[in-house]
Amino acid sequence: MTLQRDTTQFQTPPIEIETGSRPSAAVIWLHGLGADGHDFEPIVSELRLPSALPIRFIFPHAPHRPVTINNGYVMRAWYDIRTAEFVQREDEAGIRESERTVRDLIAREHARGIPSPRIVLAGFSQGGAIALHTGVRYPERLAGIMALSTYLPLVDSFAIEAHPASHAVPIFMAHGTEDPIIPIERGRQSAELLKRAGADVQWRTYDMGHSVCIEEIGDVATWLVGTLSGR
Repeated sequence: MTLQRDTTQFQTPPIEIETGSRPSAAVIWLHGLGADGHDFEPIVSELRLPSALPIRFIFPHAPHRPVTINNGYVMRAWYDIRTAEFVQREDEAGIRESERTVRDLIAREHARGIPSPRIVLAGFSQGGAIALHTGVRYPERLAGIMALSTYLPLVDSFAIEAHPASHAVPIFMAHGTEDPIIPIERGRQSAELLKRAGADVQWRTYDMGHSVCIEEIGDVATWLVGTLSGR
């Protein structure tokens, strides 16, 4: 396993971890509000992925911006959150700016030889919202979308903007039953909306708050290997 510091056009270069030489797949993993790309670095070794499946994990850093719900405090955020309801007065400009960032990261993997069907978009909380938003609108089929403790933003434009290529993309959604930050019902509603639109969604719940647990990590590993194997 190798840890790399990439030098790209991004203001703060993403962290990269490769689980083997010549990666044949990539996972772009977005952190939650107030964290940074280091937040999920440890999960790579915890997944215990097979050596026969070399993957490049990319952990980008969100830009610093004022967050309204936190009294305007400047922190790393993929978009502003203006109310505790999340879906009211959404920061559409910030969400679409982060979508463009993720698309740039996908394009960078294309340039390094990883095609779209070998790329997974993943994220936790706010990062998971961007992974969902971007993945269902992306014009090529991705390997999968993993959204942990999160919801689908900008639902009013989803029906118009969802790309047909996303209909067959596997989506793994997981949520804590005691989540005090993003209520589980918000995540469940997003999963049901995606299913009604024809998406291939796996929905899992765990006895936890707004976090990640050992059982969930095991399920993530199983889903990730199944999604990327044989493609």
